[in-house]
Amino acid sequence: MGYQDRIAQAERLTRARGPAWDGIGAAAVARMQTQNRFRTGLDIARYTAAIMRRDMAAYDADPAAYTQSLGCWHGFIGQQKLISIKKHFGTTDRRYLYLSGWMVAALRSEFGPLPDQSMHEKTSVPALIEELYTFLRQADARELGQLFRDLDIAQTAGNRIEEQRLIHAIDQHQTHVVPIIADIDAGFGNAEATYLLARKMIEAGACALQIENQVSDEKQCGHQDGKVTVPHEDFLAKIRACRYAFLELGIDDGIIVARTDSLGAGLTKQIAWSREPGDLADRYNAFLDCEEVTDLASLRGDVLIERDGKLMRPKRLPSNLFQFREGSGVDRCVLDCIASLQNGADLLWIETEKPHIEQIAGMVDRIRDVVPDAKLVYNNSPSFNWTLNFRQQVYDAWTAAGRDVAAYDRARLMSADYDDTPLGIEADDRIRNFQREASARAGIFHHLITLPTYHTAALSTDELAREYFGEAGMLGYVEGVQRQEIRRGIACVRHQNMSGSDIGDDHKEYFAGDAALKAGGVHNTMNQFAA
Repeated sequence: MGYQDRIAQAERLTRARGPAWDGIGAAAVARMQTQNRFRTGLDIARYTAAIMRRDMAAYDADPAAYTQSLGCWHGFIGQQKLISIKKHFGTTDRRYLYLSGWMVAALRSEFGPLPDQSMHEKTSVPALIEELYTFLRQADARELGQLFRDLDIAQTAGNRIEEQRLIHAIDQHQTHVVPIIADIDAGFGNAEATYLLARKMIEAGACALQIENQVSDEKQCGHQDGKVTVPHEDFLAKIRACRYAFLELGIDDGIIVARTDSLGAGLTKQIAWSREPGDLADRYNAFLDCEEVTDLASLRGDVLIERDGKLMRPKRLPSNLFQFREGSGVDRCVLDCIASLQNGADLLWIETEKPHIEQIAGMVDRIRDVVPDAKLVYNNSPSFNWTLNFRQQVYDAWTAAGRDVAAYDRARLMSADYDDTPLGIEADDRIRNFQREASARAGIFHHLITLPTYHTAALSTDELAREYFGEAGMLGYVEGVQRQEIRRGIACVRHQNMSGSDIGDDHKEYFAGDAALKAGGVHNTMNQFAA
């Protein structure tokens, strides 16, 4: 419904209520309704799921139409990302947010900073989703509020052309609300626990849930050692639990991202129960590192499996975990991905140890032989040393091509000495083009950085602390922060406006009319930034 239609609807309603509602302004009602487009988290989940489905179809038609997101740990951070995206690019199309379980654990737990091991309060995950969307909806209200003020000016001046332009801008306003891909870790328990948490996350607005195939109680960060996977049936039960949660809540096109950590996980806690030779469980067990048993007297509470007519003992560690054969990670990843897509997942996530296009593409090619439209979400992780990795890739490629690399020491390629060299420049070009080329070659639909604002917050704080507490004093803040905000048009330089002061003033005027005591008068110091 358009803005003017809302006014007409509100006028009919207030007239029908008689003189008791004479103090209710139809335009004010229409404005508040327009500023609050989404009533519930489920409204958001339906809206954003449809966006992701359209984007997935667009990517299938053209791999250049990949999508991107950045991880965030606070509503304000997510809000500022979207405001900046709209400022610089004019649209939020194909830009999402990522909710990182790592950052929730490190920054949002009441226990204080925690490692990425699912020890934080699981309720903090849906709470952050709700917080993010609260801030994004406030960004809508703030932006629309400015359009309404400009409309008042145009109407007071009798400028019909400007009035119509602004009404069109209000009706065509693009919301800051975008899809959030939300990390549910390994489900924080069994399939029932996964379902309960998934439901809370969807009710908060999540349209996409990312779940991994590690065991819940031994869960590790994807870029650390000691990862333990579960048999496929255990993982598929949790995928189904997520789907049931979506369907129960009426989100028929919710997205499930199935993540495999098998590339770096050499352990399993369980031996899968196989019903018949060649089934999924049997194929999982086939990767176990085993030794043949010829002496039954050597058994001490061991588990045995049959393999090619022989009794085999899976190797078990002192931790009571079983280990997979060395070098089987790629094959396990491929099997994981195919099984997930054939059993309800929509997108894949393969956690790798380095950003290498051909490594990813090699697995995706095999997956697409079975599931042709397989698509990945890929973690452009800060755990990778991107500079060193790509300089080494260039060094190795040059060496294989017979080019002279005598001027470079492969062991110290991270050195700033190489920043402006041909090798350093080519490596940076590869990093610049990584997302585009990986999407075309390796089936990556969505690129994300899990922890960017964790690092940017630390970096900018270090810079401010060095300057402000050093010789620069107050100039350290003014020159490094405020002056840059003003000159770059950063919205929150007017922090009172960003926090909702002007929205509050509008409401005061709606509620109290001329008697409203408003904060945005001539003595508001934020007026210093009006220019």
